[in-house]
Amino acid sequence: MRAMPLSNPVLRFLLFWGVNTLSLWVADEVFAGIRFETAQSLFISGLLLGLANTFVKPVLLVLTLPITVLTFGVFVLVLNAFVLLVIAWFVPGFLLAGFWSGAMIALFVSILSFLVNRALGLNTVVVKRVR
Repeated sequence: MRAMPLSNPVLRFLLFWGVNTLSLWVADEVFAGIRFETAQSLFISGLLLGLANTFVKPVLLVLTLPITVLTFGVFVLVLNAFVLLVIAWFVPGFLLAGFWSGAMIALFVSILSFLVNRALGLNTVVVKRVR
């Protein structure tokens, strides 16, 4: 069975936020290098991760394109860790052990979010025909 893409932007935003929060929560359960002291810090971190991935990360990817090409895309892992570390710095109650923990956790969160978004049909683009 194939999931239907969602066309309601508010619902898509809430689902992306939920998926980011779920991914961070699972990472908190799996890895020792990440901790959320409160549920509020988890939900705020999920929100900021979604906003950073939407608005900040594309700019960083363009600015670091030459080094990303030279490293065959491995530098994207550094960007993901950097974004996660900045979010941990901003959100009280979100603790991250360090850069390498952040890199592994960012990789885990990226893969898990991709899989959950794919299962929910959120990775598909909605195209409407105008007649």
